[in-house]
Amino acid sequence: MTIIVFGSINIDLVATVPRLPIAGETLLGNDFFLSPGGKGANQAVASARLGILTQMVGRVGGDNFGTELLNNLQASGVQTNNIFIDETVSSGVAIINVNVKGENQIIVIPGANGRVNNEDVERLSHLLLTAKVLLLQLEIPMSAVVAAAKAARDAQVKVILDPAPAQNNLPDELYRLVDIITPNEVEAGQLVGFTVDGEESAKKAAAVLLQKGVKNAIVKLGAKGVFCATSEETFFIPAFPVQAVDTVAAGDAFNGGLAAALSEGHSLRDSLIWGAAAGALAATKLGAQPSLPDRVTFDAFLRDREV
Repeated sequence: MTIIVFGSINIDLVATVPRLPIAGETLLGNDFFLSPGGKGANQAVASARLGILTQMVGRVGGDNFGTELLNNLQASGVQTNNIFIDETVSSGVAIINVNVKGENQIIVIPGANGRVNNEDVERLSHLLLTAKVLLLQLEIPMSAVVAAAKAARDAQVKVILDPAPAQNNLPDELYRLVDIITPNEVEAGQLVGFTVDGEESAKKAAAVLLQKGVKNAIVKLGAKGVFCATSEETFFIPAFPVQAVDTVAAGDAFNGGLAAALSEGHSLRDSLIWGAAAGALAATKLGAQPSLPDRVTFDAFLRDREV
């Protein structure tokens, strides 16, 4: 069965710095590179590299970045024939600073991603008949996200929402359309209105998200692990300890791994372990999509840890 990703496609402009700058400061950086990114594209590459048939639906601009982004997705095994090339606007761009601890600051300019609309939802709808999972994020217009979730619900396709970038005003109807929501600590805090900084606060946040109508609430706690709440149980999955180099796309790798496992018929608990493993591996390399593991590397990682 297919995974469909409906979302953003960006080019990342990445600067490595000794520390993150403060407001008004000019800081001398260490290095600079271009990397394909965007939360949607990252999640598509993450699942495709794990060997799952993955369709990407979205937009790029009619510029050199757009061509490069399409070529990279295809090279990673992602099906791109439902990505629209919008000649009227630039491709999406993310400007990223990464410090020596792997912490980051990110500014996103939507470009073509901001033009995603019901025409794109129509293209998505035709793919849902053969899909197992739909992955959504919030780097495209909210109206398109809600319409895509409705289409997936009508087609009985599982909806996984990564509520990023963080915001505190998700439409009430969207919660009720979501099977699995996967905020990190910051995003969970924005959604529920209080600080989330560990397992106890994650448990409270997950309970609020369930009350809002999602079927399963997952709170990603970074190096601490993952908290899960369903209508039947709550449990905690510890993180895999690794030496973090760059946490950009670690959350996207998590969602790609989670979706890949679900598409292969694994339980939610086992699928979260897949997500945690994919996220851990992504944090060990620089860049967004270049850091995402292939299936051989992923299977070896789990096997070495007797999972």
